[in-house]
Amino acid sequence: MQAAFLKDVAAVGVAVLAVYLAAGTAVSGVQAPETASELRAAYAGPPETWPRPTLHEGAVFTEFGPLPPVEHPADNPFSEAKVALGQRLFDDPRLSKSGQIACASCHARELGFGDAVRTSFGHDRQRGRRNAQSLFTVAWVRPLFWDGRSPDLEDQALHPLIDPREMAAGDLAEVEQRVAGDPTYAADFTSAFGDDRVTVRRISMALATFQRSLRPRGGRFERFVKGDARALNDQQLKGLHLFRTRGGCANCHSGPLLTDMAFHNLGLHFYGRELQDLGRYEVTGAAEDAGQFRTPSLRGVGQTGPYMHNGLFPSLEATVNFYTAGGARPRPRAGQETDPLFPTTDPLLHRLDLDAEDRAALAAFLETL
Repeated sequence: MQAAFLKDVAAVGVAVLAVYLAAGTAVSGVQAPETASELRAAYAGPPETWPRPTLHEGAVFTEFGPLPPVEHPADNPFSEAKVALGQRLFDDPRLSKSGQIACASCHARELGFGDAVRTSFGHDRQRGRRNAQSLFTVAWVRPLFWDGRSPDLEDQALHPLIDPREMAAGDLAEVEQRVAGDPTYAADFTSAFGDDRVTVRRISMALATFQRSLRPRGGRFERFVKGDARALNDQQLKGLHLFRTRGGCANCHSGPLLTDMAFHNLGLHFYGRELQDLGRYEVTGAAEDAGQFRTPSLRGVGQTGPYMHNGLFPSLEATVNFYTAGGARPRPRAGQETDPLFPTTDPLLHRLDLDAEDRAALAAFLETL
């Protein structure tokens, strides 16, 4: 039943879009399309000289640009030895209760440090309810997790270890004992911390340092913002312009990381239904946070499908269709009309007047990230 339901929902990006386009809906103030040569001229300089983005009220925009240097916490400074230890721990299934699941099980290098499934499988093949996010940009992102429950990587690294659906390691002291029980770790801890003492804090520091060493591969977009005018072809450049203007994407995806680091409700909370997930509300308890999830970075997005917090959309094309339709706008069921927790879709989402060529250009641009 759930599988059939998901199949139906996954079609919303196309089905809802068709309804809206048939109705002739559009966004006011739509600019006339520019020619390829005009776009080349408009985007010839650095990002601060590009055409200004089209933003809705309440959007917070930061100009695009190359990735900044990574900052390391004063109490957990960088060292190559710590990165090496963190990488070994990241790949070590000993950190899980079964001895069969490692951090890398859900964050595989070959899959953009994600796992390419809708939601991840963990201990005893239990399925989690959220999509495993790529780790490409965790060095810069704050807060962490879809619901923002971790303030930094040192804290984040410990959550999957003890989550009963993920690695189910039990008490963190047990993790410490398992690692300390392997004498081959002694030299690694000594190199990283000066002695071979194994502690949970040191495990989290090493895992965090390794994750801060990860980078998205330098793609066409990175070369383009650094001045390589030939890095984007005409279709991709059109997609960049649409992303900033009629596509509305820059309302939430801006800055070097292409995220506002904020929380938004796209209407995919399934309130009161089998797949309900209230996101940020489960951390804060604030009614206005119901159904909100953190805006992910789009760096490396072409490698990190499926998309959304629940992995609902299998492709960039389906995701673009969903946003073109203005997101999801579920209505309260009987008895929910006065429910103060019923989530309201973010007003930054609007139905868009994008034809098939526009949507293909947007998807092509996203692939350059």
